[in-house]
Amino acid sequence: MSFGDPNNPYGRQQPQAPYGAPQQPAQYGYPQPQPQPQQAYGAPQQPAQYVPPQQAVQGHSYPLQPNTPVGPGAYASWGSRFGAFLIDFLVAGLVPLIAVITAVVLEKTLYSGCFMEHACYVAREKERVPVIIALLAVAVLWGVAANIFILAKEGQGASPGKKAMKIRLIREDTGRPLGFGLALLRRICHGLDSAACSIGYLWPAWDAKGQTFADKVMRTVVVSTE
Repeated sequence: MSFGDPNNPYGRQQPQAPYGAPQQPAQYGYPQPQPQPQQAYGAPQQPAQYVPPQQAVQGHSYPLQPNTPVGPGAYASWGSRFGAFLIDFLVAGLVPLIAVITAVVLEKTLYSGCFMEHACYVAREKERVPVIIALLAVAVLWGVAANIFILAKEGQGASPGKKAMKIRLIREDTGRPLGFGLALLRRICHGLDSAACSIGYLWPAWDAKGQTFADKVMRTVVVSTE
């Protein structure tokens, strides 16, 4: 066997490519990936797709995308919601409660100590009956005005109790406050929460979104602002 024999395929030498010429790919093994064509220098760049900015809801420490449900982990806890309820109850109900209790005490003791004396009865009625009526009127007026005030603030996102507990009531689909009308309708829907031993008020303790039955009907959520 001669390596210089031109008829010997093993001894035949491959011709050398000129210097600087591109190398030919090997004819064996796996196919090599083809390089992607490069954009010519100076060619116009493709415009980037516009991504709309996230809209931040007032009072939140995190942005909410429009038409996007609130993400998990931002929902208010049941304890904070219960604390907000207690504060709102004190704002709306403490004064009427004191007024009604005082009126009842005055009425129960209206004739005490008179010992069947008609003049004593008349004097007590003239003295205490106007006070009882005034106390009941204060209770009614305060209760109505305070509940309207709370609903108005809740329609803007946070009642006095929610503001104190750093939580906020918003719509689930838009992340926006409800407004007075929807806040009033949500208050009416709380009748569902009062059914079956008020289980609806306890439902946020284990619900994934921390919603009561009224929240599910109205598609609202309560979120933390911190």
